[in-house]
Amino acid sequence: MQDMHDKTDQARRNFLGKLAAATGVAIAPGVMLHQVAQARSADQPATDKQRWGILINANNCADGCNACVTACEEEYGWGRNSGENEAHSSPSQQAQWIRIVKVTDRQTGYTQRMPVMCQHCETPPCVDVCPTGASMKRADGIVLVDKHICIGCRYCMMACPYKARSFIHENLHNQHVNAPRGKGTVESCTMCVQRVDEGKQPACVEACPDAMLFGDLMDPGSTISKALAKHGGKQIRADLGLNTGVRYQGI
Repeated sequence: MQDMHDKTDQARRNFLGKLAAATGVAIAPGVMLHQVAQARSADQPATDKQRWGILINANNCADGCNACVTACEEEYGWGRNSGENEAHSSPSQQAQWIRIVKVTDRQTGYTQRMPVMCQHCETPPCVDVCPTGASMKRADGIVLVDKHICIGCRYCMMACPYKARSFIHENLHNQHVNAPRGKGTVESCTMCVQRVDEGKQPACVEACPDAMLFGDLMDPGSTISKALAKHGGKQIRADLGLNTGVRYQGI
């Protein structure tokens, strides 16, 4: 009985995938929804020989600084910098690809600030619960949402222990061509996959190099690997065993 269920589920996923590839929906000039699922250019596919990650030093997150959030908003056109692109009926409907979280030690009163976004887990709960395969993980560890086959069920939002995903409630206008978005779908940090595939750093890292490092976690010679080997790094909710691609120092 279980085998029959698995086959039916797989057939449904295959059908939706073929339908997405065959039809495609334009959501901005020259941009198709299914493009977000593309790994890289045909001659440079994503590979499991790499695993991209970000190391954040909370000690260097200056009070009042929102450079990483602002950079992400400007890169993708969400949040405060969405302008007329996206109207919000209430503040709770605003997207949050990355947010600044304040953590306070109740015993000492010491407060820290740190950016939190999709943690790009090795075993992402969002992928496990997605009924259509829209939530997916690339071979190089970047977790994405294929907007073309996302049905807006929001199971992934409930499964994510980091509250890293947002649902688009409103109509969108004048979107950025590098950030296909769509009403009724879920979105989150993509680790600036299009920038990474061009050999660049994520926008947040570029905006705050003093507090954030980006690189290949599988390359012992990379700057991020050397920093982790020398000073260590912690995962948020390491007890969940998700092996996150985003690590923190100073927490």
